[in-house]
Amino acid sequence: MRIPDSEYLRNDVERTSPELVARASGFAASILADVAGRRGTLHGRVRALSSAMRLAGPAITVEVRPGDNLMIHAAMAIAQPGDVLVIDGKGDQTCALMGEIMISQCMAIGLAGVVIDAAIRDSVEIQNLGFPVFSVGTNPNGPTKFVPGRVNYPISAGGIMVRPGDLVVADADGVFVGEREQVDTLLTLAQKKVDMETSRLRDIRSGQKLIPGWLPAALTAAGVLEKPVARE
Repeated sequence: MRIPDSEYLRNDVERTSPELVARASGFAASILADVAGRRGTLHGRVRALSSAMRLAGPAITVEVRPGDNLMIHAAMAIAQPGDVLVIDGKGDQTCALMGEIMISQCMAIGLAGVVIDAAIRDSVEIQNLGFPVFSVGTNPNGPTKFVPGRVNYPISAGGIMVRPGDLVVADADGVFVGEREQVDTLLTLAQKKVDMETSRLRDIRSGQKLIPGWLPAALTAAGVLEKPVARE
């Protein structure tokens, strides 16, 4: 059954490509955030249900009214394998918007994970499923299912804008969202940063270069150290 387009829901999304998603999955959210200019991370209230959970995929965006999950069900009906549901639940923790049954459905669809700026329930059961879920916490209350929202429109989740098809990468440190058009460039920069950090860690662990080379210049620029006086 296909849910038709309407003023509340769009089926067609230009997604971050599977090839780019596969490359991105090899990077930590922190690396991607750094090379994106320390932008694109959701508020720390949106956290992994279990520290081992990781995900990467294109965003299917969902906007709901606090306490109502009707449009999450609509999004699940049109989502494709590999997608990540990113849900603007307004940070509400007065009830759960998803639980074991809906997460089991997400698994059966083949989704890559769920990022929800709201609460969930059945947390132990979901952890046992091993499906990646990032939320603001738990609440045993159930939701209503009758307030319209929107699917596959730009949303604000965790304090940042997320557009349909944008790249989502999440791990124990939190959730990063990268603009779809910038992903290829970000991944090139991410690999350079990983190479640099690998070299730095190698030096630290071998006892060499324990003081980073950039520190004196940074201290001078901040006014902590005096600038050298030029000799005439």
